[in-house]
Amino acid sequence: MFLRRFVYLLFLAILVCLIVWACSRNTNQIATSSKPLLEECRVVQHAMGEACVPNHPKRFVALNPAALGNAIALGIQPIGSIFEFDKKFPDYLEGKTEGIEPLGEWAQPSIERIALLKPDIIVSWYPQSIYPQLSAIAPTVLYDWGGGITEQNNWKQYFNFIAEVLNRREIAQQVWQHYNQRIEQLKTALGVSAASLKENRYKNKTISFVNFCCGGMSSETENSFIGSILSDAGLQRPPSQRHNPQGVISFSEENLYMADGDVMFVVAYGANETGERDLNILQKKPLWKKLKAVQQNRVYYVDPTTWRGRTPLAADAVIDDLFKYLVNTP
Repeated sequence: MFLRRFVYLLFLAILVCLIVWACSRNTNQIATSSKPLLEECRVVQHAMGEACVPNHPKRFVALNPAALGNAIALGIQPIGSIFEFDKKFPDYLEGKTEGIEPLGEWAQPSIERIALLKPDIIVSWYPQSIYPQLSAIAPTVLYDWGGGITEQNNWKQYFNFIAEVLNRREIAQQVWQHYNQRIEQLKTALGVSAASLKENRYKNKTISFVNFCCGGMSSETENSFIGSILSDAGLQRPPSQRHNPQGVISFSEENLYMADGDVMFVVAYGANETGERDLNILQKKPLWKKLKAVQQNRVYYVDPTTWRGRTPLAADAVIDDLFKYLVNTP
């Protein structure tokens, strides 16, 4: 009886030791296998704190149009992105979005579709109410476009932020070199550059920008995406469009004169937006026909997703338009 009890206790002790050893070995294996994963990511600061993002992300999801355009400019093709408007990607990215999974509209991206894509990084703007759900799927970084930033000309900072997140700083430098070269070429063609031998045709001219969207009419001032490009090119804005803390001013028919300039670039959103309808109505009214740019036939209609694109690729397309209408148009 005693011998049987002794054998039983010995067996039990051996079994416990084996279980402890197995658990310890398994824990060490987990720790060993997770160590390279930690070494393969970098901690980046963002609007919600910090996130450890992959050093070389391969499955990138963009939840705003600027993140989409910036990633493509940096040589990374997102696997999924939201639409710009009217269930379309930005027009200036035509031919560059093949194979990108649509994830819905800005305000309501599909969590289910994002999860099915199995991304290794997600980028969006702040605030984003679904951040907890997104960060549960993959490391998620948010950029605070407006909070605490008084200057709205931060599209350049946002591009640099995306370059940091995607570990593409050297490529970002090449992108900025290209932008600066094109700006200098434009300034030379306009006669704005000090080295230009051409006469400055726009020395005393103002360039207006007017946006018809969302039931209203507005302009984006010097401290905005389009405003910064015009400023970089040495072009002047009308006094009413030179600065505003928010980077945006609104017009009504009563103060339509504030929208005027020697040259006017106009964007209007169609489809479900009312911009094109509102523009068509205004064009039939005497107030519109009194504008100097209208009388001198210097009103040019350009693409809204380009002129409000807030990315280097959009800026490149804007520069194409400035060459077309300010340099090559008599």
